[in-house]
Amino acid sequence: MPEAVLTNDADAMRLALAEARAAAAAGEVPVGAVVVRDGRMIATGRNAPIGTHDPSAHAEIVALRAAAAALGNYRLDGCTLYVTLEPCAMCAGAMLHARVGRVVYGAADPKTGAAGSVLNLFAEPRLNHHTQVQGGVLADECAALLRDFFKPRRVNASPLRDDALRPPDSAFNNLPGYPWVPHYVCDLPALAGLRLHYLDEGPPDAPRTWLCLHGNPAWSYLWRHMIPVFTAAGHRVVAPDLIGFGKSDKPKKEDAHTFSWHRQVLLELVERLDLHNVVLVVQDWGGLLGLTLPMAAPRRYAGLLVMNTTLATGEAPLSAGFLAWRDWCARNPAFDIGRLLARGNPQLSAAESAAYGAPFPDAGHRAATRAFPALVPERPDDDGAALSRAARDFWQHDWQGRSLMVIGTQDPVLGEPVMRALHADIRGCSEPWLLPEAGHFVPEHGRQIAERALRHFASPPRQPGDDL
Repeated sequence: MPEAVLTNDADAMRLALAEARAAAAAGEVPVGAVVVRDGRMIATGRNAPIGTHDPSAHAEIVALRAAAAALGNYRLDGCTLYVTLEPCAMCAGAMLHARVGRVVYGAADPKTGAAGSVLNLFAEPRLNHHTQVQGGVLADECAALLRDFFKPRRVNASPLRDDALRPPDSAFNNLPGYPWVPHYVCDLPALAGLRLHYLDEGPPDAPRTWLCLHGNPAWSYLWRHMIPVFTAAGHRVVAPDLIGFGKSDKPKKEDAHTFSWHRQVLLELVERLDLHNVVLVVQDWGGLLGLTLPMAAPRRYAGLLVMNTTLATGEAPLSAGFLAWRDWCARNPAFDIGRLLARGNPQLSAAESAAYGAPFPDAGHRAATRAFPALVPERPDDDGAALSRAARDFWQHDWQGRSLMVIGTQDPVLGEPVMRALHADIRGCSEPWLLPEAGHFVPEHGRQIAERALRHFASPPRQPGDDL
């Protein structure tokens, strides 16, 4: 029986849609393509980069290869290629090289479309071949197929913005020592639609709240040894994941992260939760940011538990250890987070080490870990430097609370020399407690630290106007 002649674009696009559905059934992004010549389909193609381990195996490329083989010629003069999604730059270039006479696509692609959405290679006058382009044929059907495919997979549900990712809940299943119920907030002004995760354990009216702020590349998992000690004493613990870390949303671009923005998010969170009688618990970036918070609302804070961190004022050179760490991060942007934690904490189980990497399943989720080393203020006019200088003055002259400093002496980045300098800036801070067995991630020794902190801060919470 002779093959039916395709008399219109819609009929040809339906054949491309059939290929797209077949791609979806195989677990590929549902994009399909067909090549038509003289009203007859001569080749088909569907997305197959996952199954073939081939980044070039887009539906259009597959169809072009099949058409060239069928005609015995890499030139496809007189052919029309139908594809369910606007071609990308790679596919558009291949079509131009093949001398395809006409391209018809269904749904526009506002992120990578090279037929007018992002750029228009087909309209480039300097190229020596010009292909006719028509878009929007069965566009709704083509777009619906893509939406239906991504909907059960998409963790970027509203109100998440298009420029960020959200790790799936399944990434956090069965993490050792982390049984707590997540809490989220997304309507803080500074978040602009992003969702911030935080732990909130213990009674809301507890006599003391421990506000635990992690650093890079950790997240609230860092506090799992300390939280049970504090809550067993009847206290409240709030432990947020900075944006870009843990269960919080993760901007895709490194330049989304700034010192001032992260600080503002934390300020708004403290106000939203209306925290009082707070002991600020900080380590690493938790201190770089957190030590600038109390001067904005000193009556909320009664104590400071500070571990291996610093105030980066831009006036003194950054430590040699930190500069080495920053350089290493720049050369190894995809470093293994679990391995890093295990190297400095040999007592960690394999499952605990892996848990630190759970929020970062791929490079797209790692923008914050890449950005943060370069965000530490180094010069006086760097973002955060002036805030850090003001915070230093606050801790030197205005701080009215109690303080406890714990130093992991094996830390080559923010170890004892850096912490001794910070100690001199904190009014009334007792002699530091040295932990010779601890490295940079001091809270991995958190139970003994939490127990000592309970004793240290055991006197009644400071009231406004009290002296040291």
